[in-house]
Amino acid sequence: MGIFRKSGSTPPRYFAWEAAGLRWLAEGPTPVVDVLDVGEGHLDLVELGAVAPTPEAAEEFGRRLAQTHDLGAPAYGAPPPGWSGPGYFGPADDVFELPLAPYATWSEHYAHTMIEPLAERTPLPNGVRSSLRELTALIGTGELDTGEPPARIHGDLWSGNLMWTADGATLIDPAAHGGHREADLAMLALFGAPHLERIVAAYDEQRPLADGWQDRVAVHQVFALLAHVALFGSGYLAMLERAILPFVGRV
Repeated sequence: MGIFRKSGSTPPRYFAWEAAGLRWLAEGPTPVVDVLDVGEGHLDLVELGAVAPTPEAAEEFGRRLAQTHDLGAPAYGAPPPGWSGPGYFGPADDVFELPLAPYATWSEHYAHTMIEPLAERTPLPNGVRSSLRELTALIGTGELDTGEPPARIHGDLWSGNLMWTADGATLIDPAAHGGHREADLAMLALFGAPHLERIVAAYDEQRPLADGWQDRVAVHQVFALLAHVALFGSGYLAMLERAILPFVGRV
């Protein structure tokens, strides 16, 4: 068994946060990379061997992801069990804190602990900032909330955090917390994932998505796009603006 060690200059609790999320997600049927050891300056994981993604593996992943989401969380914004304080989001060499606090609804959690704190630290043109405020106000009305219970989500499920292995599509590098199940699917769609249509179709068959989920994909992508602007610069502003635009003028 090979060992893959993650190390570097990170906040003191960063690797413990990632390990806690991996172990929490591993309680479900979706394959998750095994944690071997964790310390303040390192995280040792089982080394994974990559294989080519197949439609069959994508469908199995979709079904398993729905089942993992159904394990739930105590509240929206709840961290893995035993974790206190903020989590972290972003690449290991440039992470920022992910505020975590329990909320009864997705709208409160997403507006107050995700979008608003990140918007404060992100340089944005005035027009984009104004549009983002409109979106946050719309979210605050509850209009976009589906009323579903909090899901146990990966929290950063872009395609690079999904490794295709002989054991099936395997989760790595989470920012796991209680969130909306549509958020993980929206992240997979953000930069594209192999056989995405098969993943979503199998997910929807296992656990039907709420009506209008396609119209909410963009709103679930706003946090990740805002994070990309904060971390990597204005090259992502156009994508952020396109995601926000459908929700402007609705309050």
